[in-house]
Amino acid sequence: MLKSLLTTVVIATALMAPSGGPALAADATGDWMRANGASKIRIAPCGGALCGKLIWLRDPRKDTKNPDAAKRGRPLLGVQIVQSMQPTGKDGQWKGKVYNAEDGKTYTGFIALTGADKLKLEGCVMGGLICKGETWSRVQ
Repeated sequence: MLKSLLTTVVIATALMAPSGGPALAADATGDWMRANGASKIRIAPCGGALCGKLIWLRDPRKDTKNPDAAKRGRPLLGVQIVQSMQPTGKDGQWKGKVYNAEDGKTYTGFIALTGADKLKLEGCVMGGLICKGETWSRVQ
């Protein structure tokens, strides 16, 4: 009887223990397509953070809106637009900076996995009171 009880406790404990599966779901690294299909961004480790650079553009162009005049002639391809993302403590969410090449501004940003193949990116102003974002899809 005691042996049977111990076996039941061991099995129940094993079933309740967290598995490695959910940790993998919180992996934002990889290649992502913007919702409008205009670009792909590769999210990868950079130091102790996550960063993302443009790896493909439907219509390649230069960084003409950059506030640094010396950078306005550079191609956008290869530019890091997701910068220094650190875990926030919420599962699957990171906070850092986001460079918006469409207006040349850098915003406080968040990335959050909303599914295994969906990543929401938000750029925020006013200390995070006003945020605008879009959901990207993982490129297989």
